[in-house]
Amino acid sequence: MKRKIIPYNPKLNKIAKTLRNNSTLGEVLLWKKLRDKQMLGYDFHRQKPIDRFIVDFYCNELKLAIEIDGGSHETDEAFEKDNARQEHLENLGIKFLRFRESDVCGNMRWVLDVIEDWIKTNASLHTPSR
Repeated sequence: MKRKIIPYNPKLNKIAKTLRNNSTLGEVLLWKKLRDKQMLGYDFHRQKPIDRFIVDFYCNELKLAIEIDGGSHETDEAFEKDNARQEHLENLGIKFLRFRESDVCGNMRWVLDVIEDWIKTNASLHTPSR
């Protein structure tokens, strides 16, 4: 089964690189657990351009985006913007897991358990060969 590729704006590559070079502590810590197919053998990318947005982490095989929300996401305006962005990407078939920065930094085992549980529950919906 051929995977559908979601296009993105190539101009986002430079912004994504800047974001990777200026990661939050939570992003750095979670990346250490997701990189090199450590999460149940799935390939995740960080600061991945998708359509006209950039998500913190993305697995194309699962169509799963993982977002880490720090303090800048706590305002009403940011909340509305995040919801609109997420809804747009969900309309493209992408699923989301969202975590607070404080949970990633202070309760990594729980975060990893949530991700693992999501994959175990949903992987067969995206990858019939598994």
